[in-house]
Amino acid sequence: MALPDTQSKRFFESLSGAGKAIAVLTSGGDAQGMNAAVRAVVRMGIYVGAKVYFIREGYQGMVDGGEDNIEEASWESVSSMLQMGGTVIGSARCKEFRTHEGRLKAAHNLVQRGITNLCVIGGDGSLTGANLFREEWSGLLEELVQQGSVDEDAVQKYSALHIVGMVGSIDNDFCGTDMTIGTDSALHRIIEVVDAIMTTAQSHQRTFVLEVMGRHCGYLALVSALACGADWVLIPEMPPEDGWEEKMCQKLSANRAGMKRLNIIIVAEGAVDCNNTPITSDNVKDLVVRCLGFDTRVTILGHVQRGGTPSAFDRILASRMGVEAVLALLETTANTPACVVSLCGNQAVRLPLMECVQMTQEVQKAMDEKKFEEAVKLRGRSFENNLRTYKLLAHRKLESELPHTDFNVAVLNVGAPAAGMNAAVRSAVRVGISEGHKMFAVNDGFEGFYKGQIKEIKWADVGGWTGQGGSLLGTKRTLPAKHVEKIAEQMRANNINALLVIGGFEAYLGLMELLDARGKYEEFCVPMVMVPATVSNNVPGSDLSIGADTALNAITDTCDRIKQSASGTKRRVFIIETMGGYCGYLASVGGLAAGADAAYIYEEPFDIRDLQSNVEHLTEKMKGAIQRGLVLRNENSNENYTTDFIYQLYSEEGKGVFDCRKNVLGHMQQGGAPSPFDRNFGTKISAKAMQWLSKKLKETFRQGRVFANTEDSCCLLGMRRRALVFQPVVQLKDETDFVHRIPKEQWWLKLRPLMKILAKYKTSYDVSDSGQLEHVVRNVRPKESDPSGAM
Repeated sequence: MALPDTQSKRFFESLSGAGKAIAVLTSGGDAQGMNAAVRAVVRMGIYVGAKVYFIREGYQGMVDGGEDNIEEASWESVSSMLQMGGTVIGSARCKEFRTHEGRLKAAHNLVQRGITNLCVIGGDGSLTGANLFREEWSGLLEELVQQGSVDEDAVQKYSALHIVGMVGSIDNDFCGTDMTIGTDSALHRIIEVVDAIMTTAQSHQRTFVLEVMGRHCGYLALVSALACGADWVLIPEMPPEDGWEEKMCQKLSANRAGMKRLNIIIVAEGAVDCNNTPITSDNVKDLVVRCLGFDTRVTILGHVQRGGTPSAFDRILASRMGVEAVLALLETTANTPACVVSLCGNQAVRLPLMECVQMTQEVQKAMDEKKFEEAVKLRGRSFENNLRTYKLLAHRKLESELPHTDFNVAVLNVGAPAAGMNAAVRSAVRVGISEGHKMFAVNDGFEGFYKGQIKEIKWADVGGWTGQGGSLLGTKRTLPAKHVEKIAEQMRANNINALLVIGGFEAYLGLMELLDARGKYEEFCVPMVMVPATVSNNVPGSDLSIGADTALNAITDTCDRIKQSASGTKRRVFIIETMGGYCGYLASVGGLAAGADAAYIYEEPFDIRDLQSNVEHLTEKMKGAIQRGLVLRNENSNENYTTDFIYQLYSEEGKGVFDCRKNVLGHMQQGGAPSPFDRNFGTKISAKAMQWLSKKLKETFRQGRVFANTEDSCCLLGMRRRALVFQPVVQLKDETDFVHRIPKEQWWLKLRPLMKILAKYKTSYDVSDSGQLEHVVRNVRPKESDPSGAM
């Protein structure tokens, strides 16, 4: 990808790792995605000309030394590890490293190999240990000189130890990052179990109590409760007040009376009451049986949450963090503080390691002192917003507690189905009812709207919707322009005062058509907002769309299986076609997650010379130890270079070296149960959209009616870098390529060189967003800012 040569952009070629030695280790508990991080560090390190070493078994291997524990890594030594869970280089607790003598041994082992750059993947304990090691480094070298273990030249040459950390922990308990490596995969394991349990619980009218991991952090419990619509959740950051037992039983009983056949209660392993007394899953079960007599079962997920294949999110996160860690090591100086590479919104950031550790420790201190509101704020924006949304959706107010606004709000899905749409609708309906509105569901999009397929939808009607794929309301691609008169009639007949449209590019076009119709039909002079939901992720004004994460996981899972099928077949290349229209998001980011050798997209034009270059690259690759290849092609990347054409070209040019297979993934990318990310993202973004509508309804209600005809009353709510932002749709016109139905600028194009680098292509890597060491910001940002841990 050609990059603009401006002073604001620094290029990868300006960074040289020549003569440097980098070591990577994983420490503490394992987490899915650690292998992707190790792979990225090794390949990026080799790419810049550095020597890269594995340190096996964490700090234990560093202390023990020897060729078996500290081993130089090659490009091929990290192949086929992207899809593996755990950590292939091993992890171990090391008491000896906590002693001065242990760290002295470790320093000697590193100096012997000229290693002065460490990339540590672990939790706060592992990173704190690394920082102490760095601070002691010069003193340790002096001791080694006095012992005669190293000479004075070595002290001069290896005078400073540089450290960059990446947080690998399923608990997501490290302050300064929205998501830690492994958290999303752990949520996948939890939700898989919950979805499975729900079917058996419904069959027998059972109550299930699930205990999930997290030590003293309730993130996994909270987000999984949001993602599955649990009846009750118990987390250490929000201890229940005295008398919670009765309230919980009342809610469970009311849900059963409302024809709900199952109850789900999620308990974090560190859950406590307001007196800091532990609450266990067995305590909760005994309570339900004693007070309600319900058939109740306990499931403790345990280490299942740490296992299995890493999700697409974790692979992409870890790959980006690994590359960023190497760049940080190349730029560091003796005066640069040890940093941790983190995620904020969809951006990689660098933060001082000890600032993050200090804030993480402050969370536990606040909880010990029963300052729980402070603990929640210290956890960060993502945690606080998850908690706020859960409270909003989980507990239904009594009729007497509800405000009565007399506003009617309609919700509809437009465009192709996308996993997570139902979670978004559920969230909108329940938040709307909590705000005092009457909610209406429109079936089959704008087509159903003009046909009058509109009916009121109640709180209980959307129970159990979060885990359902597709669109339960029904969705069509029909645009409203030809039917505005009939739609206006339906708006008038049902007294619709606001619209929430959940969908893809058709929803965006439809909202603009309704905006244009305001001059002729006053019925459209009401607040309108759109929430992006499409697997293609091609909606202008938003870096992310509901459904794209589920589609990425479908692509990644399929690619894993396809690659596995080649394990007994030497020298085979797979050509995979993905969806997306003209948008190359799925092909590019899916290619990064699956470890593809190339990804052909419309946004980056290619010709026969590029195809030939890729064939030659794969031919060279097949001569080495890696004897399989993966190529992704976006469905509309080029009208002449079709999937069949590329398959035939590769087959012909690869004769005698490799053979080819092709696979068109098709609509399987739209199907299936939504991923935890899409459930959570859909729930939170839709809740925020509904609250915005409530605010606009109050602002535009005058003389007994709602009248909104300004540009800012018709908006798209999108994820922009680090924040959720409301943008008037009319202002997005200049950002849109209407012919190809894509935004003119797309953030993920910056990830394409990363995929190429990790596949051993020579290319430029734009590091304009890197290299700025930020400071940890306490949770005082504007309320509009909520990245949801987005990528």
